Amino acid sequence: VQLQESGPGLLKPSQTLSLTCTVSGGAITISASAWSWIRQPPGKGLEWIGTIRSSGSTYYSPSLESRTIISRDTSKNQFTLHLSSVTPEDTAVYYCAKNLAGGVESWGRGTQVTVSS
Repeated sequence: VQLQESGPGLLKPSQTLSLTCTVSGGAITISASAWSWIRQPPGKGLEWIGTIRSSGSTYYSPSLESRTIISRDTSKNQFTLHLSSVTPEDTAVYYCAKNLAGGVESWGRGTQVTVSS
């Protein structure tokens, strides 16, 4: 499975970040699969944002839940992160990933997102 993130690299505060992960080599609807968004702010560790299961159900980090929606387009084999009301604290490298047994089986290469006025 290969994953590729795409989306804008620069946003202004209060805008909504939308990043899409395009998956190849495996369907995002394959039974029992799960797909996540993870980020790494500069100088900090990895932070899980949220996950969408093959069933379409979603769950999010409590600290980000109020601003986060993960959706999917099964016809394109893509899933998308929407993070609203961004601030400079949302500046990070954002990764999409395929989960396996509580961990990560495959990672995208990551995309830099910077929030600045």
